[in-house]
Amino acid sequence: MTKTEQIMSASDNAFLQIYHRFPVAFDHGDGVYLYDAEGRKYLDFGAGIAVMALGYNNKRYNDALKAQIDKLIHTSNLFYHEPGSEAGQKLREASGLQHVFFTNSGTEAVEGALKLAKKHANNAGKRNYEIIAMEHSFHGRSIGSLSVTGKAQYRDPFEPLLPNVKFAEYNNLASIKALVNDNTAAIIMETVQGEGGVYPATSEFLKGVRELCDKHNALLILDEIQCGMGRTGSMFAYQKYCIKPDILLCAKALGCGVPVGAFVCNDKAASMTYGDHGTTYGGNPFVCAAVSEVFDIFKDENIVEHVKEVGQYLWEQLEYLKDKYDCIVDHRGVGLIQGLEFKDNPSNIVKKALENGLVLIAAGNNTIRFVPPLIINKSTIDIMVNLLLLSIN
Repeated sequence: MTKTEQIMSASDNAFLQIYHRFPVAFDHGDGVYLYDAEGRKYLDFGAGIAVMALGYNNKRYNDALKAQIDKLIHTSNLFYHEPGSEAGQKLREASGLQHVFFTNSGTEAVEGALKLAKKHANNAGKRNYEIIAMEHSFHGRSIGSLSVTGKAQYRDPFEPLLPNVKFAEYNNLASIKALVNDNTAAIIMETVQGEGGVYPATSEFLKGVRELCDKHNALLILDEIQCGMGRTGSMFAYQKYCIKPDILLCAKALGCGVPVGAFVCNDKAASMTYGDHGTTYGGNPFVCAAVSEVFDIFKDENIVEHVKEVGQYLWEQLEYLKDKYDCIVDHRGVGLIQGLEFKDNPSNIVKKALENGLVLIAAGNNTIRFVPPLIINKSTIDIMVNLLLLSIN
């Protein structure tokens, strides 16, 4: 029995069978490559589902975490600590919003945002308040986040969920106008739908939603858990549209591998106070040291500007593939979150790509999602295209 087979067998015996895992056990990573338990090399264009923005084994990042481990890992939120204050300030500056709450995950960030929206609605005298979410969206698997996830196959087994959630059509402003009213507490949406098939919001749509929220005293919640932190070629995707949300959700590349998320809000949305919310682990010194270092590396290495350049090159190469193959029907995205939509389910292509040493992940609507580490270069993209060609042919 190989080492991979041993790991797979032990894992299958131990874990609740929730995931359809690929028959690969990764052992370590370096740069934009992963290595399995047998030492085989894989080019990673999934980045742990858009988490590993700095790739693997980044020495500066690793050294910062090692130093923090030797100092202090956890205190609880009953006390202050320097990594937290530094990380919070850097997230405030990057987002242009005022108030930060660190969570353990993106899903927890969604839950916190929903509580902010509910409290704000109550304070505004809205008693039968409603939340508008988007069809084909994905916000998480907990009860609250699942309630605003626009995929019935995820929600149905767990009904009843939160009441008074209505679903509009993404990039269709008229569908939101048909639902919004003075009882609307919040509109929640991804600035770029990821799991739903890589659909960026149009400028008309996002600006129109912002105006509707202002008109009806509703909060605009933008989920940038996947598309934020430089992935679109701006630190946060909404900054391309010259608007701001009332609440921003972030995670994934915020910590580049450690379990951390955050919701960030403006003064208007800062409705919760002492005792309204909390977390034991969230925002501890260890994860905040990671967040702080991530922001510093992004700044010092011009990561966002780099994404603009290589994102354009990735766009050109994927356009070439779309024009070359009749099986590819569409190409969408921005920066380093792009997708190719196929006529049929591309799961076999993803599987063949893995066999050829290329990690890809799928999304909704028969789409392969390209969310590599943000440190890729043009030669990396060329290698990916060649491996993908082998997997399509």
